[in-house]
Amino acid sequence: MPRERVADKRHRAEQVLAALAQGYPDAATELAFRTPFELLVATILSAQATDVSVNAATPALFAAYPDASALAKATAKQIEPFIRTIGLFRNKAKNIVAAAKQIVKLHGGDVPDDYDDLLDLPGVGRKTANVVASNAFGRPAIAVDTHVGRLARRLKFSSHQDPNKVEKDLESLFPQEHWVFLHHSLILHGRRVCHARNPGCDTCTLATLCPSAAASP
Repeated sequence: MPRERVADKRHRAEQVLAALAQGYPDAATELAFRTPFELLVATILSAQATDVSVNAATPALFAAYPDASALAKATAKQIEPFIRTIGLFRNKAKNIVAAAKQIVKLHGGDVPDDYDDLLDLPGVGRKTANVVASNAFGRPAIAVDTHVGRLARRLKFSSHQDPNKVEKDLESLFPQEHWVFLHHSLILHGRRVCHARNPGCDTCTLATLCPSAAASP
């Protein structure tokens, strides 16, 4: 199969974006939050867990510990019962308490809107920092989770497994003002249609734009 020209790939990316906008016009994070702090905690908890499981656990957690100052005074053991239904809950309890302590100590109790400061928080990698930067502070960012990475590879927009490299590949193809919508809509499409094991190519609105769908029997 001949290698796709960059100009052709960018044109296809425009078409994919238009199809996603039609299919998911209101795409947004499905994590429930009211403040940047709640979003930060929910995003840390969502690693290798479903948003549904996180949203079921966080109301009681936030009722008991509504802000960084309150959570910083808790121990991981006190937090564990609130998030026991979420995968890796012990390690996540340690991380969110440590992050709260650092937010109180270094940032006056407010989640920092500086990207490097976000990355410096315990339990925060690029995906979490991008989610918080984009959803809490309106910064252009592409958060690459398993869905975004899988769809980027199936659409042949990236050949990488490394989320950071996938992020760079997508940034090079899509206008910055659409980055936040892009990752939200790709996540929804991955959850609803383009599943990991059985992609629904026969009902997929992106099928005519997707080399993987064209190559499937």
